[in-house]
Amino acid sequence: MIPRYSRPEMVAIWSPETRFRIWFEIEAHACDALAELGVIPKEAAKTIWEKGGAAKFDVEKIDEIERVTKHDVIAFLTHLAEFVGPDARFIHQGMTSSDVLDTCLAVQLTRASDILLADIDVLLAALKRRAFEHKNTVTIGRSHGIHAEPTTFGIKLAQAYAEFSRGRERLVHAREDIATCAISGAVGTFANIEPYVEEYVAAKLGLKPEPVSTQVIPRDRHAMFFATLGVIASSIERLAIEVRHLQRTEVLEAEEYFSPGQKGSSAMPHKRNPVLTENLTGLARMVRSMALPAMEDVALWHERDISHSSVERMIGPDATVTLDFALSRLTSVVDKLVVYPENMLKNMNKFRGLVHSQRVMLALTQAGLSREDSYRLVQRNAMKVWEQGADFLEELLADKEVTAALPDAEIREKFDLGYHTKHVDTIFRRVFGKT
Repeated sequence: MIPRYSRPEMVAIWSPETRFRIWFEIEAHACDALAELGVIPKEAAKTIWEKGGAAKFDVEKIDEIERVTKHDVIAFLTHLAEFVGPDARFIHQGMTSSDVLDTCLAVQLTRASDILLADIDVLLAALKRRAFEHKNTVTIGRSHGIHAEPTTFGIKLAQAYAEFSRGRERLVHAREDIATCAISGAVGTFANIEPYVEEYVAAKLGLKPEPVSTQVIPRDRHAMFFATLGVIASSIERLAIEVRHLQRTEVLEAEEYFSPGQKGSSAMPHKRNPVLTENLTGLARMVRSMALPAMEDVALWHERDISHSSVERMIGPDATVTLDFALSRLTSVVDKLVVYPENMLKNMNKFRGLVHSQRVMLALTQAGLSREDSYRLVQRNAMKVWEQGADFLEELLADKEVTAALPDAEIREKFDLGYHTKHVDTIFRRVFGKT
């Protein structure tokens, strides 16, 4: 985690203090369940909660113990015993390290998911507001980076809203999938601990029991979780790239807000660069890069190995912290985005009517010409606009083959911008529902 791209609430989930507190809660809840079953004294379970719950775990002391034991969970349990006293012998009864580690990771990832879902909700609200603001702001749609046909800037933002809505649904499912608890002991057979303990701990932590936990929670769950984060990151990059293109000097249809006192270049005082969206592109690459090692973690040896451990110690915090920051930054970009409708119209008219070529071609086919002939007639006039800077409408009106098939008035009618925006309301209803 890099402080520059981190926000405190998400970082706190991954702090050693939070991790050890969750470990303690897992162990203490398990003791409660064991006490109910009569495996350990109820007074011991009560003492563990009272003394352990009041303890302030010393991270440096635990690290010092681990340097000797070479085992993090044992180091923690040794430190915990210093607070609990003799009743500490009842802690971790029938459990194995993965019961603590995997269940803790599930708690951390579900908490991280809740923050990310809240982030997406704020982003969706900003996208919706700006989409309706520019619902009828006509702009050129592009394919291959080249002018295609008119659309509206609101539709562009509505598309992003729909995409992030899908991302949110995926994250809801990924959160549900990752929220599993394993308290099943060595190789997951419950030989030394009753399944009831797992069910009890799961309920207390807002998780569900893992059906078969072979000593570890199967990593296909984690692979899907991090893949989902990667897809959301890709959606961030898609919108970021759109803004970056629109801010180019020769386009300038929209740009990131340039705050008072902001500087764009150490060498060129005139610069206003799309630094936020360029940053988002880089952050998206990092989040996506963490999906692949999560997938490679699925294939563990037999019932358990720890080849996944080092991976998850890095990608757990890094992916969630980075995505949290990126979603917040994108929301700010959308919220403050400066839009230039006049430049949108100016750019659309740069090639003097070419964007209406399809309508003319279709009209010619309706008038009886073959599609091949219609395409040929329209294209030969369009090329004059590309190559000579001619006016498309004037060229069509001067083309005798075109006017032989279509009256002048019908040709002119094909240049009506309103034709291209007549279904905007339908699109918005599909995306936002009735508003």
